[in-house]
Amino acid sequence: MENTVISGLCLGVMLGMGSALETLCGQAYGAKQMDMLGVYMQRSFVILLSTSFLLMFMYIFAEPLLLLLGQSDDISRLAGKYSLWMIPQLYPYALYFPIAKFLQAQSKMMAMAFIAAVALALHIVFSWLLMLKLRWGMAGGAIVLNASWWFLVVAQMIYIVSGACDKAWTGFSWNAFQNLWGFLRLSVASAVMLW
Repeated sequence: MENTVISGLCLGVMLGMGSALETLCGQAYGAKQMDMLGVYMQRSFVILLSTSFLLMFMYIFAEPLLLLLGQSDDISRLAGKYSLWMIPQLYPYALYFPIAKFLQAQSKMMAMAFIAAVALALHIVFSWLLMLKLRWGMAGGAIVLNASWWFLVVAQMIYIVSGACDKAWTGFSWNAFQNLWGFLRLSVASAVMLW
């Protein structure tokens, strides 16, 4: 249960940012300020990757944290081990939400659906291979989950930079580092509202 609380905290921050970003991207799209969509997405990258870095320490120290909270030794040990395997998932998870809101604001749903379908097919095949056929167990599951999230992010970023979002994506910008505090406050407010 305590590991679920840690995951819930991570999800709350991500969803809060996603909610704030959805509003901002919708406003930018409506106001025909297409270039701001990319800037908002990049600001979200900065904040959520920083948040993921901080949350990583909860994953690293999951076993002692769970023991401190009164969880049994066996569960704490296994959850701590699994948490370490899941650290690589924190970062694509942080990138996925801003990318999704960026694409949704432009109604690029078919591209998202196609990429998700390919990811699901690969996920099923590799889950079967690593977990059942090769019997890697939880480690195999963690590898497949990590790879699936990275596939989603990389495939969607390739789609974005390939020119499919030419007016909304003008490349990486230093503007992403401006007004981070205001962006963070909006994200935290959205996360509190969702919680």
